[in-house]
Amino acid sequence: MTPSDQAGELWFYHLERSSVEEVLPELVEKTIARGWRALIKSPDEARLKALDALLWTWREESFTPHGLAGDAHAERQPVLLTEADDNPNGAQCLFLLDRAEPGDFKAFERTIVLFDGNDESAVVAARGLWKTASGVGAKVSYWRQSDAGRWEKKA
Repeated sequence: MTPSDQAGELWFYHLERSSVEEVLPELVEKTIARGWRALIKSPDEARLKALDALLWTWREESFTPHGLAGDAHAERQPVLLTEADDNPNGAQCLFLLDRAEPGDFKAFERTIVLFDGNDESAVVAARGLWKTASGVGAKVSYWRQSDAGRWEKKA
């Protein structure tokens, strides 16, 4: 097996017009619709607690079933929010927020890096991760919002 066969995909979402709270729930919903489980990782405990509340209420007509790492039956959750590097719910998709370290991103089908384009240190961190992932043969993609608000693949 070549390194590119072993490495998962990394998709970088450059947030300039929307916040994580506006973008993440829809991406998670698409992940679930694909039949995958999701792991949302952030080093910011307050962010994870806010996302926990948001995922229950972000749409009036539905909610996103999920849990926090450390809760009972975390391994059963289709979406799990965590600060840790492990993957207790067997997720195929890893979401990285707030410059979270990816750990072994090759263990996932896809890793989605959401970074604030207005935060220079977040941009620098995303560039570093892009370089690292490319260096091990991972398939990397760069997504940016158009003026109309649609996501466009730029690289």
